[in-house]
Amino acid sequence: MMAASTNLVIPVVLWGKTAPTHCISSIYLSRDQKNLVTGCYDGQICLWQVDPETLKMTPRCLLVGHTAPVLCLCKASILVDNNYIVSSSESGEMCTWDLVDGKCREAAKHPYVHTNMQAYHMAGTDDVRLFCNGYYAEVLIMDPFSLELLFTLSSRVNPDWISALHVLRPAKRKDDVVLALTTTGTIKVWTLSSALGAIGSMGEGLSAGKGSSGTASPTHTPSSSLQSPTEPCYENESKQIRCLNALTMTCCSCNQRTVLIVCSKYWQIFDAGDFSVLCSVIAPQSERWMGGDFLSADRVLVWSDEGKGYLYQLPANKLKGKAFSLPFNVLGTTANCIADHKDFHTRAVDADNPFLYCILSVPSEKPLSCPPAVEYFFGPARHGKSSKYLLRGDSDGNVILWNVPDVTDGQLAQIRQEEFVKPPGLPPNYTTSLTKAWAEMKPPPVGILDQLDTPEVPGVKLTASIFLPQQGRLVCGREDGSIVIVPAVQSIMLQLLHGRHQQYDDWPPHQLLLGHSGRVNCLLYPHNVHSHYEPSQLVSGGVDFAVCLWDLNTASLLHRFCVHAGEVTQLLVPPSDCSPRIQKCVCSVGSDHSVALLGLTERKCVVLASRHLFPVVTIKWRPLDDFMVVGCSDGTVYVWQMETGHLDRVLHGISAEEVLCACDDNVAGGGSGVSGGSGGLGGGGEMGLANPAVHFFRGLRHRNLSAIRHATQRGLHQLQQLHHDLEGEHGESAEMALLRKSRAFPLMVQGLRTNPRDPEGHVLFFDIEALAVQLLSEEYSTMSPGTLEAQGLINQSVYSKVIALTQSASPEAHKKIADFFGRVKDKAGDMERILKEKDRHGLLAKMKEGAENVQTKLQARAEIAGFRQGPDGSPRKGSDGSGIDGADGSGRKPRSLMLLESNTTMEVAQVLLSLLHAWGMDQDLDRVCESTLGLLRPLLPVSFGLLSKGGYMSLLLPTALSRDPSAPPIGAPGAFDMKASSESKGALKNQGSKQRAWGGMGGRPLEADLPPEMVELERKTRAFTAREHWELSTTMTTNHLLAVVALANTLMSMNNATFVPEQERRRKLHRQSTRVAIGWAETEAEGGESEDAYTARQAQIKQGWSLLATLHCVLLPEKVAAAGSRSFKRPQVEMMARRWQDHCLEVREAAQALLLAELGRMGPKGRKALVDSWAPYLPLYSEAPGQAASSSSTPSSGSASVQGQPGVAPQQQQAPPGEWGGQHHDEEEEEEEEGVEEMLAPDSSPAAYAPRKPSSLAEAKRRQTTAVVLLGVIGAEFGQDMETNKRRSAEEEQRRKRGSLEGFGIGNNNLARLTSLALTHLLLAPPSPRLPAHTPLRRAAIDLIGRGFTVWEPYLDVSKILLALLELCSDSDHLVPSMMYGLPLTPAADSCRTARHALTLIATARPAAFITTMAREVARYNTLQQNAQTLNVNLSNSVLHRAKPEILRGVELLIDKMQSEMADLLIEVVDIVLHCLDPGRLKTRGLAEVFPAICRFNQVSHCPYTRRIAVGAKNGNLAIYELRSSKCQLITAHGTANTALSFSPDGKYLASYACGENKLSFWQTSTGMFGLGNSQTRCVKTYTTTPIAEISSLNPIRLARLVWINNRTVSLLPTDGSETRYNV
Repeated sequence: MMAASTNLVIPVVLWGKTAPTHCISSIYLSRDQKNLVTGCYDGQICLWQVDPETLKMTPRCLLVGHTAPVLCLCKASILVDNNYIVSSSESGEMCTWDLVDGKCREAAKHPYVHTNMQAYHMAGTDDVRLFCNGYYAEVLIMDPFSLELLFTLSSRVNPDWISALHVLRPAKRKDDVVLALTTTGTIKVWTLSSALGAIGSMGEGLSAGKGSSGTASPTHTPSSSLQSPTEPCYENESKQIRCLNALTMTCCSCNQRTVLIVCSKYWQIFDAGDFSVLCSVIAPQSERWMGGDFLSADRVLVWSDEGKGYLYQLPANKLKGKAFSLPFNVLGTTANCIADHKDFHTRAVDADNPFLYCILSVPSEKPLSCPPAVEYFFGPARHGKSSKYLLRGDSDGNVILWNVPDVTDGQLAQIRQEEFVKPPGLPPNYTTSLTKAWAEMKPPPVGILDQLDTPEVPGVKLTASIFLPQQGRLVCGREDGSIVIVPAVQSIMLQLLHGRHQQYDDWPPHQLLLGHSGRVNCLLYPHNVHSHYEPSQLVSGGVDFAVCLWDLNTASLLHRFCVHAGEVTQLLVPPSDCSPRIQKCVCSVGSDHSVALLGLTERKCVVLASRHLFPVVTIKWRPLDDFMVVGCSDGTVYVWQMETGHLDRVLHGISAEEVLCACDDNVAGGGSGVSGGSGGLGGGGEMGLANPAVHFFRGLRHRNLSAIRHATQRGLHQLQQLHHDLEGEHGESAEMALLRKSRAFPLMVQGLRTNPRDPEGHVLFFDIEALAVQLLSEEYSTMSPGTLEAQGLINQSVYSKVIALTQSASPEAHKKIADFFGRVKDKAGDMERILKEKDRHGLLAKMKEGAENVQTKLQARAEIAGFRQGPDGSPRKGSDGSGIDGADGSGRKPRSLMLLESNTTMEVAQVLLSLLHAWGMDQDLDRVCESTLGLLRPLLPVSFGLLSKGGYMSLLLPTALSRDPSAPPIGAPGAFDMKASSESKGALKNQGSKQRAWGGMGGRPLEADLPPEMVELERKTRAFTAREHWELSTTMTTNHLLAVVALANTLMSMNNATFVPEQERRRKLHRQSTRVAIGWAETEAEGGESEDAYTARQAQIKQGWSLLATLHCVLLPEKVAAAGSRSFKRPQVEMMARRWQDHCLEVREAAQALLLAELGRMGPKGRKALVDSWAPYLPLYSEAPGQAASSSSTPSSGSASVQGQPGVAPQQQQAPPGEWGGQHHDEEEEEEEEGVEEMLAPDSSPAAYAPRKPSSLAEAKRRQTTAVVLLGVIGAEFGQDMETNKRRSAEEEQRRKRGSLEGFGIGNNNLARLTSLALTHLLLAPPSPRLPAHTPLRRAAIDLIGRGFTVWEPYLDVSKILLALLELCSDSDHLVPSMMYGLPLTPAADSCRTARHALTLIATARPAAFITTMAREVARYNTLQQNAQTLNVNLSNSVLHRAKPEILRGVELLIDKMQSEMADLLIEVVDIVLHCLDPGRLKTRGLAEVFPAICRFNQVSHCPYTRRIAVGAKNGNLAIYELRSSKCQLITAHGTANTALSFSPDGKYLASYACGENKLSFWQTSTGMFGLGNSQTRCVKTYTTTPIAEISSLNPIRLARLVWINNRTVSLLPTDGSETRYNV
């Protein structure tokens, strides 16, 4: 399936007043009777919450993802608390869902269509396997969690499609038996050896299994020949019986001799011994049987397509005898066959026929439009009563449940005696449906355009919609042919949030486009798809056969194309590489099976392709060949020439498929235009496009088996590709494709409808990353480089200074540097130009013009009052950025709109934070949020959604959110403490007016004035925001907390950002006034505010955001628990670990803060449990990084211990270590993984935490990456406290030897060693397709090595690590911004920034290690340099050469922060500095000028005259560097540390002083004749000095200075202020 984008996206759903159509195709009740799952013909799955006591069912969420009818549902595990199910659809899609939050855990697409799946726990396996049969001739056995095919059971005799299947384990036998019946009536038996069970559970090849112990029949083949899952496993027995097209086959669990087989016309009981018929019943008139099951040994329940259940008693004389008396014999033996029984062949009497004693039916029911889905459920007994239910889901979406009566033999005998025409009927015990649940909601769920409904006129159905992200407007087509355009964010605010906007009439303003007669089917905004279309053009297609072209600016109809002879069902955009003429066209599809290319500029039809015999399902393009390829529902493909409109050819069968595949190969994004299509999910019209996947499926049905096999051999891959693009056509995945394509927008609004007949609901996708990026772009774009520098966002000047030092000081270089600084300087003119440039891209807030004139300010004041000037100068109510200047006609936006328009972004942030904030947790913070920050309270519980793997979605239904009867009353009993502000009154009134007329407000409490349902709604909303919101699911909690914390931090980093309208205006005016330099006095005179007030408020605002972040990051769990929640869903540790180095900095920081808070909250015990559960997934490396340990070899299942990890079977835990998360790195790695915590009881501690073993290789890799990051974080942040207690008892010691890995302490370092090896490997491994150079995982490793350096240091090769980090820094541009800079960087720049940060952390944590390692590397470099010619190496490529600026910056930082540590290593420090500085710099200028930091030390002296530098070391040595000859000599000068050094002005003498031995010496350097020969330095004079006072010796760095007064005299200046002079 498609990889979901890794962005953090939060869906919110506005369902609208009409319940989604749910025509049920399959039904399943979980074993604990708490979850009911229904799949429907439109491909959605609905999860219902069931109360096991009362059996009341509440629809909870809708799972959207399948594109075809859901044919089967079954459990994924035998564990009762394992809440996963597997669904399979008619197009071969399979999906594993998490029932807790509806997340899709795994999705796969197979060329097989299953009609039946049975979950069965085979012998020798740890969990269930799925036995599937369907439109293919084998039985497939699949793993429910990875959805991989484990092995197949094939037929040797009469292979044919298998129509019924039953798996069982005969009594007293160890082997499992599969019974299957083909469509033509051949019964087959496979005996599965336990070796088969081992497949998939150990991941090993099959060891040779033992042959089955059954008696061999003539067609018997021992299954022992099996070696691998790929070889087929043939049946053991096969027999033809008279039974065609059976639907189900069931063996009685109490008496395995009897088998019930149901066909549509009759059902029969067979004897399993020889498959002879015992009895048979024909279906009632006008009904067909659909399935059946045994209630007990002699009772069966059979159901028909009318949705009735029939209860029969089987004739006792047919079943008794040896079958009941003797112990059951092995299946397949014919020894004690029932045929021997004496009654068997007697003439049938009445008592021989099954007796119908009861009918389960719905009284006076209208006939069903299609057969219902029926399921018999036999659950564990409750309160001594057995729970036997018959469940039925029908085409109207009703779920009906009967409690199947237990009738005793005595009661049966009574029934037999009574004479009746028809047996007694039993009405259902419980009935519900989505429609009924919707009807019970008062007030009904909101839709996005509810403001247009009035009590007199009920709302017009919305039939299509499209969102224009650049303008933030939503265009909705309606049932009556009108098209409405509204500002999306404001419309959303109106539906979901309290606030002043609730009082305005007719707000937000909307436009109407009238032109269609009858329903609008589809809308297209071509500019969204390709920018070469006019931004003002909108295209719509209707039921009136017309395609209309609109001008959005003037709201006028430009042209009406009438070329189709049927309603227009879909509109698409051709790819951008077509010919210029076609580029200006859009493509429309009609229900008359025609396709047209309509020229928008020429205003005429360019091509009409209309000879298709069947509905059009797919349109592909070959732009280079000028072909449009049209696929129809019968599998034919028509190839049209676009320029001439000729039909080139028609293809069928395999060649047709191949042509479609070729289009995909040709243009990877070829079908991309397709997704720009119709509004709704599945947005074609009713008659138009048949379901995209159907035609392949029909092809399957009509072609013979060998053709299908041929297709399969040609590779699943192509079929999957074909289907992906078919889906891209329409259906949910199209919406997802669109979402992925437009990931740059903070808000996307997508029409959602489950069936073409439904009115549309809407899903709002809030993209956190895009929102943060847009907020910051707007913020940064108004700042000049100087301001950015001042706010610490970039460190250009620091870097440019450092870089300059490392480059040669040639004149051109000087010029370049001067130019560079010139560029960075704050030139107002430049800024204006840059701003204008930016404006072209619409990034910048467009309120530049009119900053000088007062009109803007007056208007701002007027807007505060809620008025807005119309284009003609007349005031108009409301405020919105989309009023269009109609009079002007040129499409120029009126001046008055400029001010506020840019800030849709702020509005989006306001809506999202208001919806996500945990209102009611902290009253004081709520007040701050409302007054200072401008958040608004929600009006009703919000239907959130979840995006998971492959773009599958789960959307909460509104009915689930209003279910909590135990919600605490609000405020004091009886008092409704809702703020009785005019705003909330207005809001509730608005909502309430839809229900009832209003009395006067009077002086009564607000509660009395409100309709009771509004009061109730407010109570539910409060319960929801404070508690239920955080009890939905761990994934949701994690995503929502990440979003809140990320946005709060973003807004905190912006200047003065709030959502209070007046405040926003002031902020903008302030921004303008500073930019255009209007004096402050002037601004204040006009009613602005003083700089002080501004600063004070800024501090207040920042504190507000900070409190908001703290509440969600740290305090929430305690607060929610205090509010009485028993099942707070904690954020998922592994999801946050996966985002540790998210692409977006804001999300990254939020994930890090949340993860650390959560780990801190767990305490040492919880962390220990977490470490123990993830340690097995840590990849193992040998000591040499880069060489993977050979742990991926496959030991036999007996030897399970690997490298000090006893008990971990390598196969199931490890992907081969050299293979980090594979090619899918970026998508896979951040894809959330299913919470392990989901499986815990709500109150269990994290100690109970044990992940299931990974089901597939991809998941194993994902586990590995998570384990490395998680253990890395725990090690780095809590490493020292993981050390376990030293004094262990003897048995604990034993247990430790046997088992678990321990913590990160000093005494028990195994885990720290393994983690550090894994992190090192990630840093050092060379880039490869499996592990590209810059991935989030590598960044995480870099970051964690930096953070936890003190923990990992013993196991690291420090110099390799430092060089690798320097390498990363040196590769990239030196203008990489600081860690504060919030916009996303390219992966390389991001790695560089992270590496830079890690280097800083390492240097400050272990300065000595950093300096000595670097000095060692510099020495190695210098040696190489001397022999560079002989060794023939190019040193300009070496890291040390390229990373000079970085090293220099590190040294400067250390001298700043840790002067005393540097003083101890001074010679090494100077070695490094001299390596980095360009020698030419020191020719002309002194060291103090070039690198002032080093001259803070009195032990360093530079003589520019002789070009020497002297350094005094801690051990008393002197190092004298000759810059001319690049040599250095070391002299032992003092017995204690050098305190000060200084060269005489002429450079002849060097004075050195050591206060430890109170000695001052003068040194002279003599060279040989003419400077030849070696120079020698000798001591020419020594003085004993007065001891320095004790007190001042406490700061050794600042002890004393030496200052030369002339060439022969030096003055010693201790810190006590005295002065002593000495002469040479």
